[in-house]
Amino acid sequence: MTGNPVPILDIAPFAMANAVGKRAVARQMDAACRDIGFLMISGHGILPSLFDEAFAVSRAFFDLPLSEKMKYEPPHKEANRGYTAVASRTLAYTLDETSPPDLRERFAIGPLSDHGAAYRGQPGVAGMYQPNVWPDRPECFRKIFSRLYRELEELVARLMGIAAIALDLPENYFDERIDRHFSACGTFHYPVPVSDPLPGQHGAGAHTDFGTLTILVIRAGERGLQIKSEGDEWADVVPGPGQFVVNIGDMMARWTNDRWRSTLHRVVNPPLTDNDGTSRQSIAFFGNPNYDAEVRCLEACTGRDNPPKYAPILAGHHMYDKSLKHAADANSPSPGSSQRRRDFGAAKARGNRSRYSSTSTP
Repeated sequence: MTGNPVPILDIAPFAMANAVGKRAVARQMDAACRDIGFLMISGHGILPSLFDEAFAVSRAFFDLPLSEKMKYEPPHKEANRGYTAVASRTLAYTLDETSPPDLRERFAIGPLSDHGAAYRGQPGVAGMYQPNVWPDRPECFRKIFSRLYRELEELVARLMGIAAIALDLPENYFDERIDRHFSACGTFHYPVPVSDPLPGQHGAGAHTDFGTLTILVIRAGERGLQIKSEGDEWADVVPGPGQFVVNIGDMMARWTNDRWRSTLHRVVNPPLTDNDGTSRQSIAFFGNPNYDAEVRCLEACTGRDNPPKYAPILAGHHMYDKSLKHAADANSPSPGSSQRRRDFGAAKARGNRSRYSSTSTP
C-alpha cells in the first residue's frame, strides 16, 4: 500500500486569470489526468456547510428501517434513481469480473430539469433521464440535495472548461455538449462491518467510472478510497480540508484517445481490528454529456503515430452499454447477496447487533 499519490489543483485562479493564467491551470490538470487520472481540487467555492447538511440528511435517511427505504428503489433495472440496498450491486461486474456484492447502500438523483424530452424513445433514455424520486423523510432531503446538485452541476461545467483548454480546445467547446446532460448524484453509506467480508468483497469493488468527470466528496482525512497504480499496487487517496477528489471516466478517456486515464479504483472496508465503530459516507457527482453528444477522439489527441483507438459513438449509447452491465447483476445476484440484505435489515431491527451496523459518522 502506498501513500497519497494524487496532486492538488487550486482552480480558484482560473476564474480571474487571463489566457496565460488559464492555460497554466489547465496544464496542471492535463498533467494529472495523463499521469494518474485523479486529482484533488481546492478553490471550488462551495461552502462546507452544504455538505455538512447533505451528510446529515443522508445519515437520517439511511438510518430508516430497510422496509421504508425500499419504497424508493429504482422503478426498473436501467434507472439510476432512488435507493439501492446493501449487497445488491457489484461494480466489478461492469469490467466483466465476478466478485461478491458491494457492501454499501446508495440514494441517487439525476437532472432537476427535463433534459431528456428531446431523446424519448432512444435506447436507455428512460433510465438516464428517469424522473427523480424523493424520500418523504427527512423532509429537507429534497431541498438540500437539489441545491447540492445545482452546485456540483455548475462545478463540472467549470472543470470541463478547464479540460477544454488543456486539450487545446476553446474554453466553451463542451458547453453545447453538456447542456442537456444526464449527470447523476449519489449519496453513499458504507455500514460498519461486524464480521469479516467474503473473499474479494469491498465497500465498492474495483471499477472505472463510466462518464466524463466524477467529483467525489469525502470527509477530510477519511480513508477507504484506493486507486490502482502503474506498479499494480493500491494507493490510498485521502483528501484534506476543503478538497474534492476528481477523476476521469471512461468517456473522457475515449474522447482523449487515452491521453487521459480512467483509473481503476475501489473502496475498502477497514479491518475489524482497526474499525472505530463509525461508518463511512461519501457523495459523488458523475458528470455526463448530452445523450446525443458525439464522443470522437479529439484531433489534439491523435496523429500519424497515434491514430484513433475508438470509433465515434454517441454518449448515450456508450452509457447504455455500460449501465446494462451494471444492472445485470441485479437479475443475477452474487451468492450471499440476498442473505446479506436480510442480515442488514435484521441488524437495523435489533439495534445494529448483527452482521452489519449502520452507526453513522458524527
